Amino acid sequence: MAFLRANFSPVGGQAKKGSVPCIWSYTTPDAKTVVDAAGYFNSVSGDVSIGDMIYSWATNAGTQTASWHVVVSNAAGVVDVSDGNVMAVTDSR
Repeated sequence: MAFLRANFSPVGGQAKKGSVPCIWSYTTPDAKTVVDAAGYFNSVSGDVSIGDMIYSWATNAGTQTASWHVVVSNAAGVVDVSDGNVMAVTDSR
């Protein structure tokens, strides 16, 4: 599936965008491995900067994944993010 711009949003104030890393939130039906791929976030290349963090909530085929991705490069409209640092999504009650 493709990146869904409507599911991408800044977290908190973005007043210092370009001066400090920003945090973004994103929800997708794509698997984490798809989100990790270079070029997935190209349509927001004008919004994100190197060092920004993207919190991703992915639900694919019933599997839910929460992960943090860091923007590692953004040049000529091509955005690459780090492999996501996965957070456990469990409830041991």
